[in-house]
Amino acid sequence: MQEERSGEHERTNDSETVSDAVFRRLRHDIIMGILLPGSKIKLEKARERYSISISSLREILSRLSAENLVLAEGQRGFEVSPVSRQELTELADLRTVLECHAIGLSFAAGDLEWEGSIVAAHHRLAAVERRLLAGDVARTIDWVRCDWEFHRAIVAASNSATLLQSLSSVFDRFLRYHMLAGSFRGKAVVDDHKLLFERALARDADGAKEIITSHVQKGIDHIMKDPKFLSGR
Repeated sequence: MQEERSGEHERTNDSETVSDAVFRRLRHDIIMGILLPGSKIKLEKARERYSISISSLREILSRLSAENLVLAEGQRGFEVSPVSRQELTELADLRTVLECHAIGLSFAAGDLEWEGSIVAAHHRLAAVERRLLAGDVARTIDWVRCDWEFHRAIVAASNSATLLQSLSSVFDRFLRYHMLAGSFRGKAVVDDHKLLFERALARDADGAKEIITSHVQKGIDHIMKDPKFLSGR
């Protein structure tokens, strides 16, 4: 075995260690479908790909296991967590509960700065969505980022770090299903975001919760209809 790499807890910038950066990269690769559900994660190959030691890689995979993105198989190693209709439904329900609760808190506490962040986030999201509707599929990655930034801005004033962290994790796991099935579902999702934006500025929490509930359910329907996804699962 090659000598373990040193310096993996050194900072790559003011706030992130090398291990943190690899964790983020590996997590991104799972969520974006680059590492497919059920695929084995071979430690030596992953060590070379992510330029990190085996021991640190094991720690990272254990962290991902805690988010149910990776399965630890004892002596058999690790694999990317499989997908299922049941998990998709459970994630959708959990996302709806968390996001609707966060909306109630955020709409009650939000100030002018909060409103401004929503306006800016929606402006960026709408710009990317226009490009996607025009056929520029290369902007899908930008859309994924802007979509979360918009939803996060909506609930940012909830003042609950634990709630937002939980929502972020569930949001990403739900997103993985979208990426496997084909992430962007066209004008319908654009219309949902516009309505949610309007409800947020109007401080209409009940209306926003209705939109989120419908928005998530339509996401499930979109995934379930995709012929190349979840077939036979």
